[in-house]
Amino acid sequence: MMGRYAFSIVVGVVVTLSLLFIMQLLIATGKQALSKPRERAQLEFVRVKRNENLQTDDFTPDKPPPPPEIPPEVPPQEMDSVDPNAPTINVAAPTVSPDGNIGGPGAMNIAEGDYLPIVRVAPVYPARALQRGLEGYVDLVFTVTTAGTVRDPVVEFSTSSLFDRAAIRAVLKFKYKPRVVDGQPVDVPNVKTRIRFQLEE
Repeated sequence: MMGRYAFSIVVGVVVTLSLLFIMQLLIATGKQALSKPRERAQLEFVRVKRNENLQTDDFTPDKPPPPPEIPPEVPPQEMDSVDPNAPTINVAAPTVSPDGNIGGPGAMNIAEGDYLPIVRVAPVYPARALQRGLEGYVDLVFTVTTAGTVRDPVVEFSTSSLFDRAAIRAVLKFKYKPRVVDGQPVDVPNVKTRIRFQLEE
């Protein structure tokens, strides 16, 4: 038991002396750090002489190029133009009696008759064909319906494919007096027509 106390006292004395030595060392080195002069950085300023002689040149912008010439206006291509010389037939609606007999020799039915063109719309000249100066025609085959309209137009022959679409659009706007058989309108298939495209001189 006494050995433990003696050992503890020896260790305490050693630790105390060590701490005192370290504190003395810190105090000595701290005094040197405070007494040592600090190095100060020096900044050097260089004054540059300002050049007061400025060269000023008169800047005149270049004249803008002249605007391009405005091309001549092309007539609108989507609008339908009706040819005043195209044949136009105004046919009144026929009067049909219940018995269909007008009397007289032959007793012919007044309601019967073949189809007749009433309205023919001139085609719109295609812009690409107009620019190239192309002329030609398109042969079409279609069906005249019981209402007098055109159905299923098909190009049978064309001098240039540039005309096909314009010709079909024009034919679809044709109006006919339908064919009447036994007092009833009927479809007329395989009706042929030719649409011409000619430039005015």
